[in-house]
Amino acid sequence: MNSNVFFESFDRFIRHRLRNVSEYGEKNATSELLKSSILVAFSGAFRIHLAFLLLQLQSNIFTCIAGGLVIYSVYTLDRALGSEEDTVNRKELSGSKKEIGLAASMLTFVIGSYILAKEGMLALAFIPFVTGFLYSKGINIGKFSLKLKGGLGVKNFVVGLTWGTFISGLAGSTCRNIIPIVLIFTFFGVKLFVNSTIYDFKDIKGDTLAGIKTLPVSLGIRNTRNFLLGVHMLSHLILGIALINGILAFEPMIILYSFICGLICIQSYTKSDDEEPPFRKFKRIILVDGESTSIIGLRTIAGALLV
Repeated sequence: MNSNVFFESFDRFIRHRLRNVSEYGEKNATSELLKSSILVAFSGAFRIHLAFLLLQLQSNIFTCIAGGLVIYSVYTLDRALGSEEDTVNRKELSGSKKEIGLAASMLTFVIGSYILAKEGMLALAFIPFVTGFLYSKGINIGKFSLKLKGGLGVKNFVVGLTWGTFISGLAGSTCRNIIPIVLIFTFFGVKLFVNSTIYDFKDIKGDTLAGIKTLPVSLGIRNTRNFLLGVHMLSHLILGIALINGILAFEPMIILYSFICGLICIQSYTKSDDEEPPFRKFKRIILVDGESTSIIGLRTIAGALLV
């Protein structure tokens, strides 16, 4: 009798612990889902501020905040909807409560789009949101199917085109000259194209299993690295010429830091390592997603010292 009581108690204890561990893991994964896009959103907001600076316009803090909220919404939506390759590429989100992520995505989008609507730029909020949905899930109407994922470099092209349009559109809404806006679009479009491709290198395994033809998967590591170096150097050369000729604001620190940071990232993070050490991952996050934040910080410090 005592033996049966003991084993029954032990069984209840084990089931209780397993349930608690499962609930903890679910909460932790949900927390990761909600946190995973915060740095990207901050980075995007600062990129919009940088665009204002390069266009020689007064930066609008509300536009920057709204842009950051829309960016958070789009990336959280993508991670909440999930995809086949995410089971390999984002294991830390496994078991998360997707409905919470979807709710957070919709809430931030509504707030961001409301701010942009008051400034007459509501259409710009829907460009990345709709594109993000078409990329993540796509639409199916009868025999017609549209999904912006799977083709050679489509993912990276969509990222560059969407965010280049979004950033240059928000910052250049009051700019009367189209040439500076096109230059800003090119700069940030290429920058985000390169950054998204760099992240693809750590996702080669998951993308290959899912049949997604990213540039590293299709062209190979070396060819993709050389291609990224080429477009990175060309875009910064064009921007440097624009600065010298007064088409954009003379902000050499922004261009020089972006150029050096991009070179380091392309050389250091275009590898297909299965496991990324924590410190290396931290450096990649700072150099890629934290680049715009670093530029603003350095520019502020330099301005204070020169006064």
